[in-house]
Amino acid sequence: MEKPWRIAGINFDHMHMGELLNLAAEHPHAEVVGVCDDRPERMRPVAEKLKLPAERIFTDYRACLEKTKPNLVVLCPATARHGEWTEKVAPYGVHIFMEKPFAATLAEADRMIAAVAATGQQLVINWPLRWYPCHVTAKRLVDEGAIGELIEVHYYDGNCGLLKHVTADVSGVEWGTSPDGGAPGQAQAGATRADVLASLPPGLRWFYRRREGGGSLLDYLGYGVTLGTWFMNSRTPLEVTTVIEPPRPGLEVDEHSITVARYETGLSKFETRWGTFNSPWEAQPQPKCGFVLVGRKGTISSYDYEPTIRLQDEAHRAGRDIPVDQLQPPEQNPIQYVLHCLENQRPIEGPLSPKIARIGQQIVESAVQSAAQQRTVPLAR
Repeated sequence: MEKPWRIAGINFDHMHMGELLNLAAEHPHAEVVGVCDDRPERMRPVAEKLKLPAERIFTDYRACLEKTKPNLVVLCPATARHGEWTEKVAPYGVHIFMEKPFAATLAEADRMIAAVAATGQQLVINWPLRWYPCHVTAKRLVDEGAIGELIEVHYYDGNCGLLKHVTADVSGVEWGTSPDGGAPGQAQAGATRADVLASLPPGLRWFYRRREGGGSLLDYLGYGVTLGTWFMNSRTPLEVTTVIEPPRPGLEVDEHSITVARYETGLSKFETRWGTFNSPWEAQPQPKCGFVLVGRKGTISSYDYEPTIRLQDEAHRAGRDIPVDQLQPPEQNPIQYVLHCLENQRPIEGPLSPKIARIGQQIVESAVQSAAQQRTVPLAR
């Protein structure tokens, strides 16, 4: 029987493409009908794993769309090219699933919304943290009133960084293992920083290029402020203050940022870091990666990958550990959820919706402006 959801993956800039296509291939109602990238070597591991025949592998996105006729396209371009790729693909009348972040700028996010709205299809912005059982459990407890009105969100997240250690002369530079299992490497003694960046796999170099939307702020702040908006039921801040650590010599982008957002209920803090002691998918660093939520009647700590969250309330002021919820279909992963919504003609909700993600993008835009101007700015509109 032909499966109703024909899914294509286009542009492999982001390392998450392989995982997303694996989820699509595993879904009983979906089929991966094509993959496309202008660098065939970037598609090869995924194509081999999924056993895709040659006629489903493309280097021209137009040929991919015209020949495979997908109804959902997964896009994983560099951050600064999200608008461009959405506008390229939307005219083919497909639903668009964009891997995080939303965009590099608010104007670009609005272009994406307009391009997809014109076709009558749905735009999805995937935030992998949305599928962590700990954060889903935290959201449930907030909605149930376990800590009263939510008044503060504290977020810290990041990873070791692709360039884990850069010494003064760049001798013995190391970078950590990538989340998709890429092998670590080491630069030759006496190499320049340009040599080190050039030594990164081509698909990862854009993370360190300003014009392509690189840097820890654009990589991680969207997670914090978009899920923060979800936790706060779409509340928006009044103003934003952001400080970034200036890029180290030889680098173009930030590796550490701190954003303070002032809401009517008080201050919330969002911190991004490339250069944590550990990457959280290997072992939690200190500070731990994740969220602390402060309500009027209690607090919740929800840390990435952990099997419990900690709740403080009036009955347990010292706190107690609560096992995370066991996620059930169609809430186990983004492909399950999105196809369920599409099959049942339901709108995309929560962090994956343009409505919530746009508020997150407003905060990111304000953060970029604040860091550049070195002052507090009102929320971008």
